[in-house]
Amino acid sequence: MSDNTAWLAANDQYLVTALAGLRDRLQRAASQAESGGSGGGGQALQPAESIGSPGKDGGADGAEASVPALVLLAQRLGLTDFERELLLLCVGMELDTRMPALCAQAQHDASKPWPTFALAFVVLDQPAWDALSPERPLRYWRLLEIHQPGPQPLIAAALSADERIVNFVKGMNYLDDRLAPLLVPLSPATLPPSQQAVADRLVDTLHHVTAGEALPTVQLIGSDGPSKQAIAYAVAAALGVRLYRLSADLLPGDMAEQETLLRLWQRESRLLPIALYVDAANTERGDAVVAQIKRFLMRAGGLTFIDTREPWNNDAVDTLSADVAKPTPVEQRNLWQSLLGEAAGDHPQQLAGHFDFNPGKIEQIAHAALAMPGQDADALGRSLWHGALARTRPALDQLAQRIEPKADWHDIKLPGPELDMLRQMTDQVAQRSTVYDDWGFRERMNRGLSISALFAGESGTGKTMAAEVVANELGLSLYRIDLSAVVSKYIGETEKNLRKLFDAAEEGGAILFFDEADALFGRRSEVKDSHDRYANIEVNYLLQRLESFHGLAILATNMKSALDSAFLRRIRFVVNFPFPGTAERKAIWASVFPARAAAGALDIERLSRLALTGGSIQGIALNAAFAAASAGAQITMPLILDAARAEFRKLDKPINEADFRWLESAGGKP
Repeated sequence: MSDNTAWLAANDQYLVTALAGLRDRLQRAASQAESGGSGGGGQALQPAESIGSPGKDGGADGAEASVPALVLLAQRLGLTDFERELLLLCVGMELDTRMPALCAQAQHDASKPWPTFALAFVVLDQPAWDALSPERPLRYWRLLEIHQPGPQPLIAAALSADERIVNFVKGMNYLDDRLAPLLVPLSPATLPPSQQAVADRLVDTLHHVTAGEALPTVQLIGSDGPSKQAIAYAVAAALGVRLYRLSADLLPGDMAEQETLLRLWQRESRLLPIALYVDAANTERGDAVVAQIKRFLMRAGGLTFIDTREPWNNDAVDTLSADVAKPTPVEQRNLWQSLLGEAAGDHPQQLAGHFDFNPGKIEQIAHAALAMPGQDADALGRSLWHGALARTRPALDQLAQRIEPKADWHDIKLPGPELDMLRQMTDQVAQRSTVYDDWGFRERMNRGLSISALFAGESGTGKTMAAEVVANELGLSLYRIDLSAVVSKYIGETEKNLRKLFDAAEEGGAILFFDEADALFGRRSEVKDSHDRYANIEVNYLLQRLESFHGLAILATNMKSALDSAFLRRIRFVVNFPFPGTAERKAIWASVFPARAAAGALDIERLSRLALTGGSIQGIALNAAFAAASAGAQITMPLILDAARAEFRKLDKPINEADFRWLESAGGKP
């Protein structure tokens, strides 16, 4: 027989004996009432006696392992002997079919087959009038339900035991059904050394809290929820309790409903070895919402955690704070290596160098890639890379426009120095893991490790194409940021939008391309009102994120002089995109038409004399191609010149008709 089975059997025997004593009292009360005597004074229920060990579901452990469930409940919730016996009287109604009739007989009223406070005063020892006070355990912990119709006095109201309490006394200890829809049990996860160190520090601090003092709320700060939950689980497990997650958004706004939830939690945390993890990371941080969460935590009791992205001013709550980061790049690389085994090759270094995943996502991606049959090393690498991109794109797709990079180095036409700088920037992104982690620069430097670039030049000079070239070379996602969608008229919303954007891009190794960056990155204004002040706060936040961003941020502007000098100092690369000269325009015209396009003989020399940007040249080529397709003809110089004339008109550029006239007999000369 297992320890738990033995404890349940002994607990049942305890209840049989205790209920027999209650039945005897009720019978004597019924007979003595007829003769005018008192029904009390029978043998009182005895306090705890050894009944064996309950095991993990029996409700006790350690010194409490031999205590009957009813006595254990009384100890944990602070019941007096009278309150304990009154609770047993109500529980007995659910466990013993003889009890209703005996209650009716003891009250000499067949219409009252239930316990009342008046009956308890007659049959139980040491009655106390305050036992049904709202602040006493029976009502505060919702152990009893009072059925009091209309003007009926409290002393005559029917009493019944809460179903959860009946089952606890019977020996079945489980989370209350009313809490189950709100709480999610958290599962264990293997912690990398850096996160295990955080958990160990928290456990050590909590172990040193003076006995009898309330534990502080543990505030876990950071952007990665799974890592914070894994650390909280490790702390709770070390303290011998199970951990449940409650989304802060599920906290009732109504004070009465919140009080009911709070008392249920307080009761459950005493009956079960459980701790509470309140997830407020994505909760709107309005003053009223934060105050509501703080009130709840202040009274919840036991071991509690609060998950936030940034530190909260918890002046009303005693807190123990810890910053939580994802595993270090080296730890992520080691985890990739462990999961991939002999098939690892150089994949761990590549993946850890570009993506920033928690252990759970690394395991998902690795297992999915390894499950694909018939892969060689290259195919496995592609599966891993595509899996990493696929798990990060959904979050970014909601925040920015994804650009599918198609251009490569052959497509970009820049002067030598600018092209060299673009290649240098690409190489630095590719070699971050080697320099920062293998060579130890990350340990030596706290700042200046981010890689950011400014692409400066007028519209159409190739800034977006250059971003595509870099993304294509690195195999990373490229996202164009529409600053009009990020910048909000509501105070504080821009900062929130930027935070989501950078967090998602950092995890997915995505390249962020801020087009027309001067809209937000321009010179900070003189503070004239609250909106100016908050606008400058948003710029400051952006500068901080750029400085700590682990990915590549590219900022494009056609107004370099309008940019804030503090912002420019934080940029590692500045690539100027000049208006293309004749040589660059000639190269662009020579490559603008695909090989499959039906193009006739083109006068590249003449076309290169038209003062146009690469973007305009691409537009002309497309318009000429559509005109040729509509006519069922080849792309010819007259069609191209017609499209060029239209482009000049669109740009309000002066037109010399001789530049757009094509005479076939003169070899194209006007």
